[in-house]
Amino acid sequence: MTSTALALRQALRRPWVARIGVVVLLFALWEVAALWWVDPMFLSPPSRVFASLQSVFETRGVPAALRITFWELAVAFVLSVAIGLAIGLAVGLQPFARKSFLPIILLLYGTPQVTILPLFILYFGIGPASKIAFGVSHGFFPIALAIVAGVQNIKPILLTSARAMGANRWQVLRHVIFPHTIPSFFAGMRLGMTGVLLGVLLAELYVSTAGIGYFTTLFTQNFDPTRLFGLIAVLAAMAIALNEIVRRAEIHFGRWHTD
Repeated sequence: MTSTALALRQALRRPWVARIGVVVLLFALWEVAALWWVDPMFLSPPSRVFASLQSVFETRGVPAALRITFWELAVAFVLSVAIGLAIGLAVGLQPFARKSFLPIILLLYGTPQVTILPLFILYFGIGPASKIAFGVSHGFFPIALAIVAGVQNIKPILLTSARAMGANRWQVLRHVIFPHTIPSFFAGMRLGMTGVLLGVLLAELYVSTAGIGYFTTLFTQNFDPTRLFGLIAVLAAMAIALNEIVRRAEIHFGRWHTD
């Protein structure tokens, strides 16, 4: 085997090469399907979509809609983390609370929340408050459940030893509970971030006069798949950026866990 073939074989075994290969394959299939198989009124090739990104940003109202949606996502995500962390610790640390309230949380989490979206619109109006509230309703559940699972995995001897050495409640949280729940917490944050994105966009699609969801509906009704997929590409980039922020935070605080 030549050195070039050996280097190529070793490169193909790397995970990032496999990821890039899958993405390139999907884009190639999309390009072929859009050019040869699907009516261009319903599907645009990726080459045309990426070429039209500038026109998407130049569309009147789109930059402001992006700012509104990003602000709604940021506020909803922060609230989801705070509420999910508080509920997760309150339920996970107390056996009585876990047995009493965890089934209720699981029941509410399994309920299709899109069916109660009109209630959010009724209570919070058609402004950003309803989108934020609906995003929080999707985001805090996975965070709370991940915290409960992480707390349950802590060895009881660690908590007993910390209390026996005179540690107060904050010291137990700081030096025992938080470090050992970091993997579960960030796994829940990633799921919660996806839930927040889904909730905010669903609310914007249902009723909104601004935000990305409004323009998504507008481009769909106008049979403009090029700008529609361009807007979806912007959404995907936004989700990737948020996921990267969470990943970097996980790496940073993961050192605390390993220490």
